[in-house]
Amino acid sequence: MSQFQKIINDSKPAVIDFWAAWCGPCRQISPVLENISKEPENSGIDFYKVDVDDHQDIAQEVGIKAMPTFVVFKDGNKVGELVGANPAGLKQLVQQGNAL
Repeated sequence: MSQFQKIINDSKPAVIDFWAAWCGPCRQISPVLENISKEPENSGIDFYKVDVDDHQDIAQEVGIKAMPTFVVFKDGNKVGELVGANPAGLKQLVQQGNAL
C-alpha cells in the first residue's frame, strides 16, 4: 500500500495541502497552515503537503483542479475540502477535522 493510501485510510484525521512551487497563493497560506499545525488543540490531526507537480497521480486521484486545495481524510473518506488561500476557512476546516 502506498504511503498516501496509509495516510488517508488512518483513523486519525489528516489535512493534506495540495500545492505547487509556482503557486503564489500556496506560498502565502503555507505559514498559516504551519502555525495551525503547531497549535496544541490540533495535535489529534496529522498535516501533510503534496506537491501536485511531483505527485500528479495523487492529485488526479483526489480530483485536485486548483491550488491550493486542502482536503481532510479520515478512515479512507474525504470528509472536508477547501479550495483557495483562505486562512479563516482553513482554520474552520481543521476544526471540522478535529471534531471527527
